[in-house]
Amino acid sequence: MTQRRLSGQFYAIVAVLLSLCAATSVRAQDSTVSAVRGLRLSIVGGCHDCHTEGFTLAEGVVDPAKSLKGSGLGFQGPWGTTYAANLRLTAAGMSEDEFVTFAKSFKARPPMPWFNMRPMEDAELRSLYRYIVSLGDPGDPVPAYVESGKSPATPFIVLAPPRLPE
Repeated sequence: MTQRRLSGQFYAIVAVLLSLCAATSVRAQDSTVSAVRGLRLSIVGGCHDCHTEGFTLAEGVVDPAKSLKGSGLGFQGPWGTTYAANLRLTAAGMSEDEFVTFAKSFKARPPMPWFNMRPMEDAELRSLYRYIVSLGDPGDPVPAYVESGKSPATPFIVLAPPRLPE
């Protein structure tokens, strides 16, 4: 009985040690900064959904020539009409440290979920920056914001909910 109790405790201790090693290994991977990790984050985080023209129609295939250059398709709602920014231009004007500070503090008009950037770790933001700047030529700016009540000169998607009958 004592032998069985000891072997059970032994296996419990080994299991705890292995889980600690696995947790340490994951934490070590979390601190990795690379453009490859930035690509993955840009896909998982949904950056390409709006900031890469044609990404959805290409069923999630990233075209490096278009990647994160923004879009001329507007998003219209009560706030006006906004456009997904050219992130290459944004990053090109900043150092890596400036990009991290920017990503943790900026606010944007809808539908950009800017608040989703706040919980990202510095290593994730640095990876995202490295991926963006690795893409090369920043390209051109997207159309400017159009105030509510004014007509945009580009195609747009209406995101305002319809009024329900009373």
